[in-house]
Amino acid sequence: MKPIAAINDFVVKFANVNGSGSASANGLFAKVILRMGVPVGARNIFPSNIQGLPTWYEVRVSEAGWLGRRGGIDLMVAMNPQTWDADIKSIEPGGYLLYDSSKPLPASKFRDDITIIGAPLTDLIASEFTDPRQRQLFKNICYVGVLAQLLGFETEVVKQLLTEEFKGKDKLIAPNLKAFELGYTFAKDHLAPIGLKLKRADKVGDRIFVEGNDAAALGAVYGGATFCAWYPITPSTSLAEGFQKYCDRLRKDPDGKNRFAIVQAEDEIASIGMVMGAGWAGSRAFTCTSGPGISLMNEFVGFSYYAEIPAVIFDVQRGGPSTGMPTRTQQSDLLLAAYASHGDTKHPLLFPANPTEAFEFGAQAFDLADFFQTTVFVMLELDIGMQEWLTPPFKWDAKRHLNRGKVLSYEHLEQGVPFGRYRDVDGDAVPYRTLPGTHPTKGSYFTRGSSHDKDARYSEKGEDYTEGMERLLRKWETMKSHVPAPIVRKASRVTPDGVIYMGSTDPAMEEALHALEGHGIHLDAMRVRSFPFSNEVFDFINDHEQVFVVEQNRDAQLKSLLVNEGQINPARLVSILHYDGTPITARFIIRDITEKLKGPHTAPLREKA
Repeated sequence: MKPIAAINDFVVKFANVNGSGSASANGLFAKVILRMGVPVGARNIFPSNIQGLPTWYEVRVSEAGWLGRRGGIDLMVAMNPQTWDADIKSIEPGGYLLYDSSKPLPASKFRDDITIIGAPLTDLIASEFTDPRQRQLFKNICYVGVLAQLLGFETEVVKQLLTEEFKGKDKLIAPNLKAFELGYTFAKDHLAPIGLKLKRADKVGDRIFVEGNDAAALGAVYGGATFCAWYPITPSTSLAEGFQKYCDRLRKDPDGKNRFAIVQAEDEIASIGMVMGAGWAGSRAFTCTSGPGISLMNEFVGFSYYAEIPAVIFDVQRGGPSTGMPTRTQQSDLLLAAYASHGDTKHPLLFPANPTEAFEFGAQAFDLADFFQTTVFVMLELDIGMQEWLTPPFKWDAKRHLNRGKVLSYEHLEQGVPFGRYRDVDGDAVPYRTLPGTHPTKGSYFTRGSSHDKDARYSEKGEDYTEGMERLLRKWETMKSHVPAPIVRKASRVTPDGVIYMGSTDPAMEEALHALEGHGIHLDAMRVRSFPFSNEVFDFINDHEQVFVVEQNRDAQLKSLLVNEGQINPARLVSILHYDGTPITARFIIRDITEKLKGPHTAPLREKA
């Protein structure tokens, strides 16, 4: 088998043990490549326990800029005996295996169609370091040194990054550099060149490398959020921590007084209750959670919908049901969030595709919540929230004003502006509200979750109830022109087939569409970015004979929403479903679409995928 040869276009995967200190070394590997001007897509696949279980870090190197997972491994760094067999099996024919050769392994543990690269990492580190913990940690830096020599890293970039990483901890710089040099020197003196190479390019530009949760937290600050109540849950905890970090920098008076409040509540029910209270009082408030938390919050979300109280929930989706897979990614909370609570309810959902949109939608959600006086869900996913993405820099219009919606002031009430809390004054089904304490005698009302009339008075009259519910449905129609619009990518020629997708599927889909076009398979594509769906979404479906719906859950939840909301014939929508907890790959999309097209011209592409 001829070894794989590629420049700036390959996949490296690290197989480690959770708690071994490998994360910083693997992250260093990815960042060196970025500093050399070559784009990377990095995915950390980790267990939900603290220590001892397998963990993987996959780095897609792509000068062409493909940031989604490709599928298949060109070079495996196998450092975990527990997963050895599966890790070796995943290597592409002609690929490479780097392992710790300090202890000999039988020939049966290897494959004949890959190149074996042995480096005595344990022995190298033991020759220079005596502390057991240092030996464990520095073995990771040592294999980065081996890879740096084999792939052609610029060593000055490595030294620069290590210096930055340990700024203020100067005593750690020298031993890390020593461990790196041990691996680098061994590879230079003892290992043959391989076919994978890295060469400096200029393809990163001004893009930044950042986690989606951190981006969403900053978006919440820019969006005017001043209150957060939350309960720790993977994978959303770092969003609340990011909000704390940015508020400490950006939400303080010159005298140091905090202009924000963050409460770690006793549970998810308490956290959403606090958010509702803060939103009712006039604060821009949010909580962050995942699927199990949304399950607990349902009653309060229904209260927000019916009493019309603004709130924002960042739902960082993970594998379910029940505890499910806490550290795996899915798009499986759509139906839960869209129709949360009992009775007839509908809630707006925003679907960011990367950290830049997480920032933008994180801010926009508060405008939407205030204007429409309801709970808005920002539907992140673990693959966006807890992974570092190469993404366009965040932009903010300094002239942008927060849209607080229809709030009557003291002056309005003094001037005799008539007020009925749930009256449709402007014909858009969005009523006016007042904030508590606005006026001593005017504009007050009782906020209730029970049936009420236009003036917020308790009523169980059928006509009052139906009038209110129908107005809420009209308000839903108004939302369609305010939420983020879908993005359409037209094929290079007229085609009867289309594809709809959302969120983190975007980079893998972009690559898949490019590959399909290269083989004469043309698809118009639409990325939906919000719910309620605009008429443009249903026009797109009606303009095509069949539309593939690509999503990362078992039950085709996006398809269900499309069918339910647009009265679409389900037969026209063909599901492509990926739900093993890992991010979807371009190869998976290509294989499933070509399989379902079932034309003879698609067979070679299916085999390649």
